[in-house]
This record gives sequence, structure tokens and C-alpha cells, in this order.
Amino acid sequence: MPHGVRTRTPHIALLSAVLIGASTLSGCASTASGDDAKLKVVATTPILGDVAKHVAGDDAAVTTLIPAGKDPHTFEPSLRSVRDVANADVLLANGFLLEPQNLLKTLRESSDVPVTEVADQASTRGARLVPLVENVALDAVWLGLRVRNAPPGTTSVTMSLLDAEGPGDVAAYVVSTFGTPEALFNTADGLDERDDSTALPANAHTHVSWAFTKPGIYRLTFGATDSSPKEFTVAVGVQPPDGMTSLDAGHVDITADLSTGELDLEDQGEGFDPRTTALSIPNSTLQQIPPDPAYRFLGRPGEETYLLPQAVLGKHIHGEVDPHLWHNAANGISYAEVIAEQLAVADPSHGAEYRERAQDYIEQLHNADGEVRRLIEDIPERNRHLVTPHHGYAYLEQGYGLDIAGFVTPNPAIEPSPRDVIALRRTLENLRLPAVFVEPTQQASADVIREAAESLGIAVCPIYGDTLDDTVPTYLDLLRFNAHSLNRCLGSTTKETHV
Repeated sequence: MPHGVRTRTPHIALLSAVLIGASTLSGCASTASGDDAKLKVVATTPILGDVAKHVAGDDAAVTTLIPAGKDPHTFEPSLRSVRDVANADVLLANGFLLEPQNLLKTLRESSDVPVTEVADQASTRGARLVPLVENVALDAVWLGLRVRNAPPGTTSVTMSLLDAEGPGDVAAYVVSTFGTPEALFNTADGLDERDDSTALPANAHTHVSWAFTKPGIYRLTFGATDSSPKEFTVAVGVQPPDGMTSLDAGHVDITADLSTGELDLEDQGEGFDPRTTALSIPNSTLQQIPPDPAYRFLGRPGEETYLLPQAVLGKHIHGEVDPHLWHNAANGISYAEVIAEQLAVADPSHGAEYRERAQDYIEQLHNADGEVRRLIEDIPERNRHLVTPHHGYAYLEQGYGLDIAGFVTPNPAIEPSPRDVIALRRTLENLRLPAVFVEPTQQASADVIREAAESLGIAVCPIYGDTLDDTVPTYLDLLRFNAHSLNRCLGSTTKETHV
């Protein structure tokens, strides 16, 4: 075993033995004996694994948990994943909530090795982060739930509606990928702290739809894990109580700050005191309850309710930062530096080799960065607009000046709404672009964008976002493939499909 590689604690060693035995019985091959003495590195995504392999060389064995061609946002860990994690000396995740919570939970609970969130660490080595900023151009307040400053090791935080006073009933719900509502809180059947609650990943937030059956003043008391309960005032169709300021627009979250144990109102980092601020819901939000039986918890079909709909259709949970840093090669360089340092700390006897290979790889990334820059600069400026199925390319804009003009949905797990489709068509009509771009793994939203493009005579071209495959087997290949596809499709005036 290389000097400096950790010794596993007994419970992890036992878990590893059990899982390896189970895998052998089920026909899974165990690690080759030649790799037994090597540093064992486990990475979550194919892109992260590829960078790690370039740094590791022959001195470490790298395992990637999410297979190439699979969407990292929806991957579910298997028994084999648990075995690989239990045997690891180094655990690498992208972080910023790119990976599903179940996968991160597997990493944290199946090993005593700390998880290195590479994107977060990269920001200390020159990587520039793009904040996730929502569209706040709404007719009414956009009201969600948020968790801030969760301590390290926290996987989730529970938020509950503890009490509600008002002239009618209040319900909060999210809409699934397939359009089915899922109630989070509902006073119509009484409040129960267990049933009227929802769990959020640490330092994340979710968009929520809210319904109020009658106009008037509502007092809602919320609680959260390790936080003191707090009362919030909502004025539905009426003026706020005397002495309270009205908050009637923006992206506002009921926020649990675990560093202070307080719940407050927050809009893009600006705080509002619930004791002096009332959330105001205008009369324009009044509408009929849909006939779909799934909405029966709101009341009878055709009855009226004051509804604050989700600005995004679907259970959309994300963090504060766009996690797709690798689309700017300069950030990929920071990834390589972080990984080299982690491997060198875990295996000091090969530290010089890890750092040397990282420098060689960084030189390749510099060359790829220059090639990407030249190819995008060759695109006529009027055509440097990117339209894709989902919002995952902000770092192309950051690094190379390509405008992110539009996308079907903010998140690949979300089914596009009619409003999304209309907005997409208007974007394509107004910009008159020669091409739009789709990913091989995003077929549902790709169908929407294909139909819109074909109806307007616009080409459909390939782009790679979160994964690799046989066509694009490495991170360097991904950078170059995307740049050439952008150059070929946006640099031309022909309207032909390239996918």
C-alpha cells in the first residue's frame, strides 16, 4: 500500500468484505489483484472520472460511479456503487447539487473518507462560479422554501407548517415531472407536524405553489430542523395589517438559517423581518380549481382559490451556484489542480507524479481552451446565441462570450410546460438563429425543441452537457466537439439538421 494511504476503520473494512462477497456471488468481478496496492479513487461523474484518470496515471485506480451516457441528475446508486465507495481511499464529487442526494448520501454513509466536492474546491484555485439567478419578472411574489448555512455533514433539513390562522384553508404543493401535484402542507384536513412537512437538501431551495381559499389575513407558523418557530403574515386580496410593509413581488423564500437557528424572509440575499413584513397576494391570482382529481385537495373543481403557481413546473431543487463549471476549460484546469492535490495528500509517495501529470494535462486543457475560443470567435456575432433543452451552459457564456439565449426548461428532470414552449418559439422567431442544440441524453425536452425548430426551418445540432459516450469519450473531446458543433451550425446560414 502506498505510504500515506489511509487504513480503513473496522466497520468500513467489514462492509467492504460483505459487499465484495455479495458481488462475487452475483457474478460481479472484483478488483484485479494488480490494482489492490494502488490508491483507490472513486469519482461520481464520467467527466470528473476522466480528469482524475489523467492525473492518476498508473499510480491510482479510478472508478466512476455514474456510467457514461447516463444523466447524473437522476442516477440511483446500486449495491456495486456502495461497494466501490466503501473501498475508496479518495472520494470525488462535483458538488453544488449536481449529483442526486441519494448518491451523495451513499458517499457519506458508506465510507469514513471525506467527500471532496471538486467544484467547490476549484473556486479556491481560480475557478469562477456562476450564481443561479431566477427570473423574477412575475405578476406576483414567487414564494419558495430555502435552507442556508447548514453545518458540514447535514444531508437534509425538515421544514414544517406548525400552525395556521386565517379566513380559509391554505395549501402548498409542488408539481412532479409528469404534472401530478404533491401536497406539502394542507390545513383542510388539520395540521400534523409529520405530514405537513417537507425535507430539503442542505443549502438548497425548492419552488412551491400556494393556494388560499378565501381573501383575508393569514398567520402561518413554520418550523425547521434546529430552528425556532416563526410566524409569517400573508395578506390575500386585502391590504396588509397596519404597521406592516407589503412584499408583493420578487423571488421570496421562507428561509431557515441554521447558523442562527432563525426563520426569515429572503429575496436574492436581501432579508425581510416577518414581524414587520407581510406577503401580499393580489386579487389577480384568483382562479378556478382544475377539474383534474389530483387537485381535489384544494377543493371542488370549479371553486375559486387564490393561487401562487410555481414559476417552474416540477419539483425543482437546486443550490446557489450553477454546477456545470467544466464548460469553461479554465475551470477544468482548477478541477485538475484540486484532484492532483487530493491524490497527493492521500498518497504522498506518488505526490510528485500526480502533480506532474496534472501539469501535463493542464497544458492540454490550455490548448483546448485556445481552440474553443478561436472556433467560437469565428461565428458571426449576430449568431452567437445558444438555445438548448435545459439551462446548463452558463459557463460557455462565461468563458467564451456565447449568449445563452434560451432553453426549454431550467432543469433536465422537468417536463416543459406550455408556457416554456411558447417562450422557446418566441426566442427562435425573434433571434432568427440558424441552429438549436440538443443533448443525446435529453430526449423528452429534445423532442420539444426539435418540433419548434423544424416548424421554423431551423437546424438541430448536437451538444454534450453532463456526460461522455463513445462519440465523446473524454473531457477534452467534449470541449472540442461542442466548439466544432457550435462553429459549424451557428457559423452557417443553411438550415439542415445535423443530429
